[in-house]
Amino acid sequence: MDKTADLVKEWMHKADHDLGMALLALENRPDFADAICFHCQQTAEKYLKAYLVFLGIRFDRKHDLDYLLDLISEKESVGEEWYEHAERLDGFAVEVRYPDDWQEIPPDEVQKAYQGALALKEFVLGRICGTSNC
Repeated sequence: MDKTADLVKEWMHKADHDLGMALLALENRPDFADAICFHCQQTAEKYLKAYLVFLGIRFDRKHDLDYLLDLISEKESVGEEWYEHAERLDGFAVEVRYPDDWQEIPPDEVQKAYQGALALKEFVLGRICGTSNC
């Protein structure tokens, strides 16, 4: 396997760890809403970065999902629904990690964050893997 393919798999592996942590907390400590949403954002970010590596597109180390989708859209079509998922998740990259900007996240928003992370994962896997397993 080449270095690019290895790096793509490493990004996806890390993303799956974030998604796993989000699910673990969601099932066992749903009151950890801020941590769940943070890991959902990280899942989406890492999957999008895996796809950028796959496409051979360089990116800055930012926590901005719109920025990552904009880079992808320079090479191929990205539907508005992906930007909607990104918008829902973007605020969870930094703000929820600090007490001065933090506020309680309603349970329905936590569920939407998790579903958004899953949707962006499927978006990337669909593009990278197509009909094959990866």
